[in-house]
Amino acid sequence: MLDFPRWKVWGISLICLIGVLFAVPSLVPAREVAKWPAWLPSAQINLGLDLAGGSHLLLEADTSDLAKTRLEQMEERVRVGLRRESPPIEIGEISTAGGRLSFMVRNPAQVDAAVDFARRQTQPAGLGPRDWNVDVLDQNRIVMTPTQAGLDQGLKAAMDSAREVVYNRVDPSGTKEVTVIRQGEQRILVQVPGLQDPEGLKKLIGKTARLEFKLVDLTANPEQVAQGRAPVGSQVLPMQGGGAMAVKRRAIVTGEQLIDAKQSYDQNNQPVVSITFDSSGAKAFGRVTRENVGKPFAIILDNVVLSAPNINEPILGGQAQIAGSYTVQTANELAVQLASGSLPIELRTIEERSIGPELGRDSIYWGSIAAMAATAAVILFMLITYGRFGVYATIGLVLNALMILAIMSIIGASLTLPGIAGFVLTIGAAVDANVLINERIREELRAGRRVMDALEAGYREASTAIFDANITNVIAAVLMYVLGTGPIKGFAVVLMIGIVTSVFTAVNVTRMLVALWARRTRPRELHI
Repeated sequence: MLDFPRWKVWGISLICLIGVLFAVPSLVPAREVAKWPAWLPSAQINLGLDLAGGSHLLLEADTSDLAKTRLEQMEERVRVGLRRESPPIEIGEISTAGGRLSFMVRNPAQVDAAVDFARRQTQPAGLGPRDWNVDVLDQNRIVMTPTQAGLDQGLKAAMDSAREVVYNRVDPSGTKEVTVIRQGEQRILVQVPGLQDPEGLKKLIGKTARLEFKLVDLTANPEQVAQGRAPVGSQVLPMQGGGAMAVKRRAIVTGEQLIDAKQSYDQNNQPVVSITFDSSGAKAFGRVTRENVGKPFAIILDNVVLSAPNINEPILGGQAQIAGSYTVQTANELAVQLASGSLPIELRTIEERSIGPELGRDSIYWGSIAAMAATAAVILFMLITYGRFGVYATIGLVLNALMILAIMSIIGASLTLPGIAGFVLTIGAAVDANVLINERIREELRAGRRVMDALEAGYREASTAIFDANITNVIAAVLMYVLGTGPIKGFAVVLMIGIVTSVFTAVNVTRMLVALWARRTRPRELHI
C-alpha cells in the first residue's frame, strides 16, 4: 500500500488538475469566460433543447422528382453498362418519355443479351414484385417501367438516407444531442438545442447539395439556349447571377465521388471550397480534362451553374476548387453540405419553431437543487460513517463531478434533463465504489490483519468487484447510446463518462490519498 510511485502520484494529480481546469468554464457565466486569456480553457457544456431552448423544424419530402431521379440514374446505368458488355451492345437514343425508359437495340441478335442486362439492373422490392418491369416491344425495343413497389422502396431508402445526411450536417461530431428522426413516410423532425436561428438551420439542411461537373456544349445555339432548348444529349441550366448555359447531360464526376470538402482560400485570398475526389472520380476527372484541354466545363450545384472555367491543362490530382462570391461562413456551410453528402430527395420546411431558454430555467434550477441535495446527503453520510476515509471519498466525489463536466465540455456533449439524471446516478455509483472499498477494509481489520495489510487487501479485492459491476453498466450505456435517440443518448453519454471517472477517482485518487497519509503517519490502529 505504501509503494505508490512518485510518477503515479504526479500523473494522477495532473489528470485531476486538467479536469478541474476544463470544468471551471462550465461553472462560470459565458460573459466572464469570454474575458479570459486565449490560452485558458473556455469550452462550456452545451445545454439540450429541454434546458436551453433551440430550433424545431419539421421537414417534408418533395416526392415529385423521385421518379425522375430514378429514371435518370437508370438511364446512366443502361447507357454505360451496355457499352461495357462483351461484346458491346449498340442501342439508339434512350427515351424517358411517359415516365418509363425505352431504347432500341440496333442488332436484333443482341436483343436477348440486352434484355438479360436490363433485368440484372432490377431487384425485388422486398417480398413483392421487382422494382422495374422489363418488356420487349416491336421485337427490338426494350421498355423498362418502374413499379409502384419499386417507387415505394425508393422513397423509403431516400428518406433513410436523407435522415442520415441531415444528421451529419447538423451535428458532424455526433455529440450535441440533436434529434433527427423520421415521422411517417415523408417527414423528418429536426430539433437542435441552443440554436435560436431556424433560418440558418434551414439554409444548412435545406439544400440538396447535388454537385456535378459537366462539359459545356459548345455546339448549342445561344438563341435556342435562351429559349430553354438544347441539342440532343444536352440540357439548359440557369447560371448563378443570371443567364443560362447548355451543358452535356452526362456528368464527368458527381458529389457521390467526393471524399472531402473544406473551406479554404484561392490565390487571391478569396474564400473557396476545396474538394477531393476518390480514386474513381479522380481517374474520370483526369481522363475527361485531358481529352478536353481548352474547353470549358461547368461546376453545377443543385442544377445551377456556379462557374464554367476553361480546362487549361489536365487536372490529374483528383482535387478542384469551387469559387464564387462566398464569405468564409457560406463557404463553410457549402463544405459541410458537400462533405455530408447530397440529399437524395428535396426537403421543404412545413413547420418551424424557435424555443426560448425560459422553458428550461425551472428544469435547470430544480435539477441543480436535486443534484446538490443528493451530493450533500451522500457527503454527510460518508463523513459520519467513515470519518477520515469519508473525507477522502468526498474529495474523490467532488473531483468525479468536475471531471464529468470537463469531459463533456471537451467533447462538446450536450446536457439534457435525462443527462442530469445520469449525473446524479453516477454520484451514487461513485459512492458505491467507496463503500465497497471501505467495507472491505473493515472486514480485513475484523479478521485481525495489520493496518497496512488491511488497506492493501481492501483496495485490491474491492477493485475487482468495482470493475465487474461497472462493466455491466458500461454495456447497458453503450446499448442505450447505439439504439437510442435524443434524450436517451444524452443519458447514456453522461452515464458512460460518469462510470469511467467514478472508477478512476474511487480506485486511484482515494488510494493515492490514503497511501500518502499512511506513508506519512504509519498508523498502528485504524478507526473506520
